[in-house]
Amino acid sequence: MENNDILVGIDPATMLLHGPTKRLVDNYHYHSPKVGIVASYTPKPRDVEDHFGVFRGVDQIEAFAQATIVSLATYLESKKHGYTADDMRDKFIPAFISTGPVYFHYYLETGDTFINIGQIKFYKFRQMVCDGRIYKAPKGLDLDAYFSDFTDERLLAYDISSEFKLVAELFDITGRAIKKELFEK
Repeated sequence: MENNDILVGIDPATMLLHGPTKRLVDNYHYHSPKVGIVASYTPKPRDVEDHFGVFRGVDQIEAFAQATIVSLATYLESKKHGYTADDMRDKFIPAFISTGPVYFHYYLETGDTFINIGQIKFYKFRQMVCDGRIYKAPKGLDLDAYFSDFTDERLLAYDISSEFKLVAELFDITGRAIKKELFEK
């Protein structure tokens, strides 16, 4: 992360504190630091265990939050202060503060790859607010190739192929990087 101008090509494990069983981002496909991101995840069997093989709505919200408010704010904060990803892990813990309305239109199962398209609405003092959508991706589509010529304008318009199926619309997903020392009191 330290030498990259965007998150595309960075392993999400570098950006996210979440352990491997709670990390819900596989890849970053498009990133515009002050505009938004496109990231993907494919639910694993452990993600749907004891839930009828369906990836729960609450997990969709968490995946969106990790792809947007956590990844985007971590990136911006590290660039602003010249931190490395490890510095960020040592100094801050990402906290989910609130969510506005979320509308579910479809469901996801094990093996369904989906994308989060997140738009930054607000970012100040380590707090970020994003709106966005979750889409089920067409089977077999190379997402890196598909989003290789994506633009900010297309991201803001949710301009993607009709082959993507709208799963959820999310509004006012809000998080803040809390200084770790506050958790130690």
